Amino acid sequence: MRYLHTMVRVRDIDDSLAFYCEALGLVEIRRMENAQGRFTLIFLAAPGDEASARSNKAPMLELTYNWDAEDYGSARNFGHLAFLVDDIYATCARLAAAGVTINRPPRDGHMAFVRSPDLVSVELLQKGDALAPAEPWASMSNTGAW
Repeated sequence: MRYLHTMVRVRDIDDSLAFYCEALGLVEIRRMENAQGRFTLIFLAAPGDEASARSNKAPMLELTYNWDAEDYGSARNFGHLAFLVDDIYATCARLAAAGVTINRPPRDGHMAFVRSPDLVSVELLQKGDALAPAEPWASMSNTGAW
């Protein structure tokens, strides 16, 4: 058995790609539109996983856009996606500059949470040892839910 992908439903392709690709840094690997089923599938990979995603079709994030409107609720029942990052402070600063709310700041230099436009929680974990606590993160309060 091997891990292939995680699927999340999205409400707006442009908003979702702005979050996952432009802000978070994932790369679109492939896209499939199914007119009969009225849906679009977009497969994304982390930059370090691109080669494996292209050759093994894993590991990836599958964004599913249903052409007919649906209410997915708050998406809290999904759980979360998790990504290992080289510098959690730089990643959070880049996301904040892109307009993403840092719901759980990396006060400990190790972990942060943000949410996608579709309210999917995304956990960011520092690669290796935790970074030393640093401002503005160390004293930043939580915002919203994750």
